[in-house]
Amino acid sequence: MGEVKTPRQWFLWSIALIYVCAFASIYVQIPGLYGDEGILPVRLQMPKEQRPLLEQESLLYLGPSLGLAPQQTLELMCLLGVALGLGAVLLEPLRDSLIYLCLQALYLSLYNVGGDFLHSKWDVLLLEAGVLAVLVAPLGLLRRHSSYSYHDPVSFWLTRWLFFRLTFCTGVSKLASGDPTWYDLSALSHHLENQMNPTLLAWYVHQLPDWLLRLGAVVVLQSEITVPLVTFFAPIRRLRLFGFYVQLFLQLCYILTGNCSLLNLLSITLSFSLLDDDHFNSNSGPKKKGQEKKPRSYGQALVSYLTLLMELAVYLFILYCFITLFKIQINWEEKTLSSKTSFNQKGFDAFLEVFQELTIWIGVLSFTWEAVSAMLNCVCTRGIASKLWSLLQWAVITVAAAAVFALSVVPYTSMAGMSVSKVLPAVRDAYRAVERYQLVGAYGIQHRLISAEGRPEIILEGSYDGLTWTEMNPMYKPGNVNAVPPIVGPHQPRLEWLMWQAAQGGDDTSPWFTGLIQRLLQGKPEVVSLLQVDEAQYPFSQRPPALIKAKLYNYHFTDPAKDKTHLQNWWRRQYKKDFFPIVNLDDPTLKKLLEESGLKEKFPVQPGSDTPVSQVLSLIRGHVKGLSGSLVLSTLLATLAGIFLIKAVFSWALGSRKPRPASADHKPRKPKEPSEMAEKSQAPATSNRGSKKDSNEKKYSERSPRKRK
Repeated sequence: MGEVKTPRQWFLWSIALIYVCAFASIYVQIPGLYGDEGILPVRLQMPKEQRPLLEQESLLYLGPSLGLAPQQTLELMCLLGVALGLGAVLLEPLRDSLIYLCLQALYLSLYNVGGDFLHSKWDVLLLEAGVLAVLVAPLGLLRRHSSYSYHDPVSFWLTRWLFFRLTFCTGVSKLASGDPTWYDLSALSHHLENQMNPTLLAWYVHQLPDWLLRLGAVVVLQSEITVPLVTFFAPIRRLRLFGFYVQLFLQLCYILTGNCSLLNLLSITLSFSLLDDDHFNSNSGPKKKGQEKKPRSYGQALVSYLTLLMELAVYLFILYCFITLFKIQINWEEKTLSSKTSFNQKGFDAFLEVFQELTIWIGVLSFTWEAVSAMLNCVCTRGIASKLWSLLQWAVITVAAAAVFALSVVPYTSMAGMSVSKVLPAVRDAYRAVERYQLVGAYGIQHRLISAEGRPEIILEGSYDGLTWTEMNPMYKPGNVNAVPPIVGPHQPRLEWLMWQAAQGGDDTSPWFTGLIQRLLQGKPEVVSLLQVDEAQYPFSQRPPALIKAKLYNYHFTDPAKDKTHLQNWWRRQYKKDFFPIVNLDDPTLKKLLEESGLKEKFPVQPGSDTPVSQVLSLIRGHVKGLSGSLVLSTLLATLAGIFLIKAVFSWALGSRKPRPASADHKPRKPKEPSEMAEKSQAPATSNRGSKKDSNEKKYSERSPRKRK
């Protein structure tokens, strides 16, 4: 693989931008989730005794020493993360290993105290990608400058291995879990309405013919299982580019139909590991004279033809799997395609047993190739000191990368259908020892089965008298059947994500759900803002409800051909069951659940100290209060886009001011080289004798104003 200077910079820039989105999204939701009046007050998780710094799992526990309340400590951590991330996005020198280490420590601190709200798949992926960013980024803040090093392809290879594990495990888990909707290829039709935040485009895609949606399911499985196997670690550059564009197309489809989430952004960021500098320089401009390609030798032509044949063989293999494994047949009369899986779960499990160890060995060979290539480049450097220093850096980075790769094998072999018995016991012990630091994550282990009965949703209802009930419709997930599916963007609504999961799992005894019911009965505005920011859209904005209950409905996208209501409704729903019983603040059932969840208030809230830092945090919170998370992130990203646009305009304006070319009569003299000047100064006096013309030129130069000075 060629040099990776440009893809590495893209990766580091994208990781910094994702950190900005993640920290800003969490910051907006802190009062409602973890505040003193929130669902799960973080102050209840503070240890009773102060522990040493090295034994603490979160920077939250340093808050009392700074004179900050737990909520304000979380806010300070998020604001620091946003500031550092913005610095790395705008300034290339700040894309440094120390900056990414600070971002990783801050996000890990939030993860360790965030509970269920921060234990999502994209949180785990961001933590692992953050660890890789620490290894990939240069260490230039402690030096005057940072440059591209020979060992950088070794550390950057880890991002490709992570991208392979994420993509391959996601595809494998769909079939290894025995999900019937993926075996009968109806999963895509149900997934469009069952995903977390479907968009308006998802409704239109859902109206496509059934045969086309089944073909889409085949494309998804092929893109996540077959394509990564044969392209991600291929020695042929064009195959890796093919894998990159396939995954980019897949992620863009996910974004357009299911909103842009951190998981999609991280997947695109990791896909940059399939690129190299030649891909960006291939279209740099027309070639100058003298730079035409030289005729290739017979050996080079033979290698080129063999490479082309291997590339065509891979494409044919993908097409063969596409046709034979899913029995693709064309109906020319009806102009449709029929598809059906030609294997069952038992056959797929046999496939996993064969390819489990094979994929690991492919990773070992690919990593060894990158490590040996980097070592040879270090050996070829000029100078003994430079050679030893390059080899020392290579050894440190290679050992660290090999350790991360070995640790990642443990969760990789833990997905459905695989076995960890072949992993060395020492590696498993090391993984358990560092598991709390989230160095590597597991993906595809818990695949959630797609329901063919519709999208289950929890609907909260409030009442003052127990007779008239009014629904509390949230901002970002289906509630009102007339509401248009919203655009959420990179904002991650944590409460609605857990409600979406609870509806699919049927768990109504979670501590967070009990805390939600309690705060809504109390009418806490911090929690109400998680459901609805606009007071006009919340029916109990003037007075909290006296009673609350929760029902479970199954939602379906409307079908214009059948329902005839698509002009008014986007959803249709059916009542399934009661999810949570009717309770009030004095209900013994609610008090018992709060006590079992550890949310029973035993001590009054202690007022925080009025320090300058606390005042600044309160001032910032006052400006953000009342704004939705999607609005805050959209404003932040629009500001960044404006800054980059202004920089681009200034660069274009300065670049367009080129100096005028000198005329033929007044051509500028070429400055003399220092070596020529030294030779002339050391020449004997006899050599200065020349023609009459030369002596006149010398006298003229001596009489010039510059010479007289």
